[in-house]
Amino acid sequence: MTERRRITPVILSGGSGTRLWPLSRTERPKQLLSLTHVETMLQMTARRTTGAERFAAPVVVASAAHADAIEAQLHEAGIEPGTLILEPAARNTAPAIALAACAAEPDQMLLVMPSDHVIGDVAAFHAAIEKAVPLVEAGWLATFGIAPTSPETGYGYICRGEEIAAGVQRVARFVEKPDLATAESYLAQGCYSWNGGIFLFTAARYMAALDLHAPGIAAAAREAVASGRCEGGRLHPDPLAFGRSPSDSIDYAVMEKADRVAVVPVEMGWSDVGSWDALHELAVKDHDGNAHHGEVLAIDTSNCLIRSEGPLVAAIGVKDVIVIATRDAVLVMPRGDSQQVKRAVDQLKRSGHATLDRPC
Repeated sequence: MTERRRITPVILSGGSGTRLWPLSRTERPKQLLSLTHVETMLQMTARRTTGAERFAAPVVVASAAHADAIEAQLHEAGIEPGTLILEPAARNTAPAIALAACAAEPDQMLLVMPSDHVIGDVAAFHAAIEKAVPLVEAGWLATFGIAPTSPETGYGYICRGEEIAAGVQRVARFVEKPDLATAESYLAQGCYSWNGGIFLFTAARYMAALDLHAPGIAAAAREAVASGRCEGGRLHPDPLAFGRSPSDSIDYAVMEKADRVAVVPVEMGWSDVGSWDALHELAVKDHDGNAHHGEVLAIDTSNCLIRSEGPLVAAIGVKDVIVIATRDAVLVMPRGDSQQVKRAVDQLKRSGHATLDRPC
């Protein structure tokens, strides 16, 4: 019996997570926070691919500012990372993944995952991975299409084409975040999935696709890794070489342009926890529809998300609001409108306010 090749998880942990301000900060972004579980988002992501012979130790690509916290959290969870690759600068997902691919063996299968997503049905996720593996071994780039549950305008979509293997389809096209009418039409057509940003391919196949479609990224990553330095389990790519890389997402740089791209549609209880509204949907609620965390008093209050990291929050006679209190900031806004947090973050950035940077 042929031994199955091991898959190396590549966890992307470079985001700042400002959509969950004021809890998420530059110095302590959402992947390092406990939001939906006692474990942090990073710990939950890493645990999805541990305890099975199928997976190797995870590689984490992150900012140097978060290196100590990442290692501490993985150690606390009993997970030993393979390598911690510390980006000298933020260059989006395509260059970050290229660093991991250059540090891997060419035939190594890489399972690329954001560090801050929720997957409720891990067994379904693993089953989807197994469906993709034969195509990946044959040289395909694979992604996973999330079964849409609503006409979301905040996600990109994948249009699925003909079936190329059991439970696997060719990607017909990737589409941008749509307006509401377009998103509704996607759901009605039934052949569209949400793009969850999870990918599976070999290191060599990904780098070959970069060489063809984004050679500047490929060249910068190769030089950065070759000229980088290793300290224990940490890889520090050369900052000058990596700084020459164009900044681009894997979707734009590779997936939308490559010719053999497969999608595995899957229902696995996925959420990117991209807003306070998403967190309210995921949270356990009381009989009045309130989700609360910390020291909270709710009287004649319904359908609210109230979270306190310090002071007592008393809500009386309100409904459909979000209240997030940390030791140095309080956010209050209507539920259903939490994407507007960006307006506050942008204004704080313009004023140089320290609340964005320091951990709460």
